[in-house]
Amino acid sequence: MQYTTAAAQLVLPSDPFFFDVGSLYEYLEHLTDRRDVRGLRYPLPLALVLIILAKLAGEQEARGIAQWVGLRQSLLYAALHFERDTAPHPTTYARILGKAVDVAQLQQACTAFLLAAAEATPGVEINLDGKTLKGTIPAGQRQGLHLLAAYLPDAGIVLMQMEVGTKENEIVAAPRLLKSVDLHGKIVTGDAMFTQRELSEQVVAAGGDYVWSVKDNQPSLRADIEALFAIEEGRTALKAMPNDFQGAASLDKGHGRLEKRRLTSSAMLGGQLKWPHLEQVYKIEREIEQLNTGQRRSEISYGISSLSRQEADAECLLSIARKHWEIENGLHYRRDWTLREDYCRLKTGDAAQAMAIINNLIVGLVRQAGFQYLPDSRRRYSAQPLEALKLILRR
Repeated sequence: MQYTTAAAQLVLPSDPFFFDVGSLYEYLEHLTDRRDVRGLRYPLPLALVLIILAKLAGEQEARGIAQWVGLRQSLLYAALHFERDTAPHPTTYARILGKAVDVAQLQQACTAFLLAAAEATPGVEINLDGKTLKGTIPAGQRQGLHLLAAYLPDAGIVLMQMEVGTKENEIVAAPRLLKSVDLHGKIVTGDAMFTQRELSEQVVAAGGDYVWSVKDNQPSLRADIEALFAIEEGRTALKAMPNDFQGAASLDKGHGRLEKRRLTSSAMLGGQLKWPHLEQVYKIEREIEQLNTGQRRSEISYGISSLSRQEADAECLLSIARKHWEIENGLHYRRDWTLREDYCRLKTGDAAQAMAIINNLIVGLVRQAGFQYLPDSRRRYSAQPLEALKLILRR
């Protein structure tokens, strides 16, 4: 077996612990350090490990990270076999994240480590969605750093995350993002913004399938789907004909509300509409009741898929459509509310984007460790930093 240079003593000083080549430290050792080699005090992998440890323990900003590491300097340096009398200053962390790190390489390293460390299959669905880092919006302006992510909801892993340029939108960035991801055998899901013919062609050409929402940005497509269900359900003057409708339903209770969903799918428009590789269309009816007030509301949405009826029946389509929102609930919500990403004020170079990649890593690490609630894990790792070190340096 091979080992990295990052040996540590996690239980007792006399009980050495070695990290194999699949450790996160080993992945980080392959990153290009863009700093001038003259005067380097802290190796790039070490600095990143310290940041990740502090983030796991509940720190958010460079100042808090520096103070957390400084208070545990002797413990952490002994575990990492690093000899130095000082700990990095907050500005050092900011400069390392902003100037030393190649964010594309960092993203690839974090994704590769999480995928290699995953004990179960990562799943076939890939959610597409974007997020603006509000802390990067300059005063008096409305636009800041916007990142588009491809997310594996079953594994909690971000496969790839890319910046959306200031003069483009997610529609322009999505083809570039998907080119960097292996789509073979995968099902790509996205909201109505991604319901584009070119993107549909790209996904299927790469060996994948799509499930898109359909709204008013594709008015003729929406009208055709809406008309199909209206006619066949007898809601128009036209005579209903025999149909192939399939139905599936779900019921969820949580967050003070009761939500009923019913999906109806049909393959009758497959090959009839001028949309690439279209096999099925569907309608989702939602009924939502606020339990504390009794107030109710209902809504209807539509979607399309390249999956055939044999590949995905109505129940499967409902599961895929519901799972799409895992990127919002399981990733973006945690980054916003627990990791406080929108309050981050890192301005140096690519620092904000690098920290967003680390936040994605934190979510994936904690999920792999078996925690359902991110704050619980951070309290534990704050009290047990060597346990956190073992988590990130071992598979």
